[in-house]
Amino acid sequence: MKLEKLIDNTKPLSILGDMDIDINGIEIDSRKTRPGNAFVAIRGTQTDGHNYISKAIELGAAAIVCEQIPEDIVEGMVYIQYPSTEKTVGQLATNFYGNPTSKMKLVGVTGTNGKTTIATLLYQIFRNLGYKCGLCSTVCNYIDGTPIPTECTTPDPITLNALLGEMADKGCQYAFIEVSSHSVTQHRIGGLTFAGGIFTNLTQDHLDYHQTFENYRDAKKTFFDSLPEDAFAITNTDDRNGMFMTQNTKARVKSYSLKNASDYKAKILEESFEGMSLDIEGQEVFVQFVGRFNASNLLAAYSTLRQLGIDAREAMIQISAATPVNGRFETIRSKDGVTAIVDYAHTPDALANVLTTINEVLQHRGKCWTVCGAGGNRDKGKRPLMAQEAYKYSDQVIITSDNPRFEDPQEIINDMLDGLSKEQRRHVISIVDRKEAIRTACMMAKPGDVILVAGKGHEDYQIIQGIKHHFDDHEVICEAFNL
Repeated sequence: MKLEKLIDNTKPLSILGDMDIDINGIEIDSRKTRPGNAFVAIRGTQTDGHNYISKAIELGAAAIVCEQIPEDIVEGMVYIQYPSTEKTVGQLATNFYGNPTSKMKLVGVTGTNGKTTIATLLYQIFRNLGYKCGLCSTVCNYIDGTPIPTECTTPDPITLNALLGEMADKGCQYAFIEVSSHSVTQHRIGGLTFAGGIFTNLTQDHLDYHQTFENYRDAKKTFFDSLPEDAFAITNTDDRNGMFMTQNTKARVKSYSLKNASDYKAKILEESFEGMSLDIEGQEVFVQFVGRFNASNLLAAYSTLRQLGIDAREAMIQISAATPVNGRFETIRSKDGVTAIVDYAHTPDALANVLTTINEVLQHRGKCWTVCGAGGNRDKGKRPLMAQEAYKYSDQVIITSDNPRFEDPQEIINDMLDGLSKEQRRHVISIVDRKEAIRTACMMAKPGDVILVAGKGHEDYQIIQGIKHHFDDHEVICEAFNL
């Protein structure tokens, strides 16, 4: 691609050098730069890419995109200056990969909880309907059935556009992606054209990055502010921030709710650990999901199907046939009648939602056990809140490690215990070793009891001192149950 074409629809402050050159790739990591690449220097949260311009040139960069042109100009090098390279790199990536979102319908899902479930549901349903689809999610990325491992919820703009470009090349007509607050703030979705956006809910999370709840909330809102006029914006009016999210969007706004006035309505008629009966738009349907939060997720998916032109009857059939996402309220039963549930719940609100659901189905016919922890090097403010929610809704709590990362796991547990009174702590067990904590719950639970193992869900690893070790809650439970 010619460099001049690469910078289409961007407004550089200045250009030094010959623009009539070919660019064979763009890169934001100087270490990965190859001959013929355009290196984009970004001032990140951990390091400044401008410090590595010379390294990128050594490795063969053909052009440098930067906010400040270096004092030592290299002869023959092209320098393109922008006010913000972070805001520009998305458009550059979109240009390089052939504007993939102009060739498909891209739908983004944002909110604290439910993103993975909704995006995956939509991906599965549209594939069942015969369409080629792509998925970008916390669990795994997919290009029409082919899995692509993922490292984070929303990749950097170059990785994301490369993924979307491959989806377009394979003929994908739809793509569904999780839109994290980080991705909005860091402009990872810049340059993409969305056909629609979905808001799930908003509770405390990622305050280690955003600092305040308002900043976190506003990052989510920015996604809807940027939607085009011909897109749709679907919002959850059961959440107090639901209408706030869409108040400045140019897109057509539709709402969904389990309890408030909305365009799409549903209510739970009956539920068990096998599933629940829902009334959606006056039609009864049985689904293989459990819990109010999942009823909301399914309604969001139904609303999106309708906005994407799927008729009501077909949408209902597809919702009925849908299956839960790995690590989201995943049920495992022992031979003697103990039920274990693996769930990704890692925020106070998500934990409360899952435990409320368990208690509603359990109806005091057995005890509710909770095994949970909190991630290291993340929002410390939610740690005591997690312990409070676990204690409030459980008969017995075992606090353990999640992904301690670079923190002392015992210190994380102590932070959680700070949310409880001295009297409450007497009724809480703390076990640093997560495997031992799960095994203890499985050993102590009696027939009819339910054990929630929360926090890691689909993850098959545990990060300790920055090193990934294989660890799968599902495997540990099955071993403890002798399955």
